[in-house]
Amino acid sequence: MGQLRGVTLHRIVLPFRRQFISAHGIEIAKHATIVEVTTDDATGWSECSALRRPTYSSEYADGAFAILRDELVPAAIAGCASDVVGHPFAKAALEHALLDANLRAENISLATYLGVERPSVPAGVALGLTRDLAALIDDVAACVAEGYQRVKLKIAPGWDVVPVRAVRLAFPHLDLHVDANSAYTRDDADLLATLDPFTLQMIEQPLAAEDLEGHAVLASRIATPICLDESIASARSCIRALDLGSCRVVNLKPGRVGGVSEAIRIHDLCVARGVPLWCGGMFETGIGRALNVAIAALPGFTLTGDLSASQRFFDVDITDPFVLTDGRLRVPTGPGIGVAIDTNQLRSCTIGSVTLRRD
Repeated sequence: MGQLRGVTLHRIVLPFRRQFISAHGIEIAKHATIVEVTTDDATGWSECSALRRPTYSSEYADGAFAILRDELVPAAIAGCASDVVGHPFAKAALEHALLDANLRAENISLATYLGVERPSVPAGVALGLTRDLAALIDDVAACVAEGYQRVKLKIAPGWDVVPVRAVRLAFPHLDLHVDANSAYTRDDADLLATLDPFTLQMIEQPLAAEDLEGHAVLASRIATPICLDESIASARSCIRALDLGSCRVVNLKPGRVGGVSEAIRIHDLCVARGVPLWCGGMFETGIGRALNVAIAALPGFTLTGDLSASQRFFDVDITDPFVLTDGRLRVPTGPGIGVAIDTNQLRSCTIGSVTLRRD
């Protein structure tokens, strides 16, 4: 492992091809920090995928940039363990960039490092909230026509049973699940039970992230499997959720849990307990997508995740695009995360950067 020589933080704004409407607001561009680390032997890259605003978690893009610049990177350059509490997306970004540099120096792919054997993973798509039923059906039809193997619908109070029924009637054999992003309460159990006849793979994060007990109560009252996303912040929280019976499926996002190391611990825990996993997304560029695709090739990921082609999000990505082929995305096999960085495109979407170096 080469000594860390310096870190450049690139604050980027990369426009989306079209606006995305989610439970977290309207997104017109990807706001992120791209972390570039330089060691004695190689350069490594990663993406901090915290959203523009603190709506998914307490982290957000500008805050992540600041905590990396002011705390995490200086500690790493000094060779000190950071005493920062929280900030898993930022911590994950630094861990992933260092891992990428080390793997590139050894000419080893992330896939090889993880021990994955699958050459590709199934691709799924998440559709944001819309109050236009006809437009929703058209969007699902377009995704199916492109070859996506699973569709996820965002739901919220007042927009749940009607759209789910309509999509299921139009696509009776489609792998379909819904994501509530904590929009419901324990009092909505009877309402959520009305989704049971639509043979959904799961309902994702129906209640507040901290309400594991409530999820366990809800799980006893509905037939549709509950999947937890925001609630799973670590292997420890995953153990508690499973012990309580709060979920039967886990959505794993490496950034949300603080990095690949913790993600592997959660993966191994779920495999040992027979709990299906799938990989979630945060509108990543090709840098973050490369890591997610490799993670999703681990054997415990038995369900299709939110892994879509680059073209769904960006006209021009900052890496070679991920292309949908027969409903699947190829696992990168090059050194490190396995993708080359388009430095010209990176430069064009960078709105600010800072470099910190070892003296």
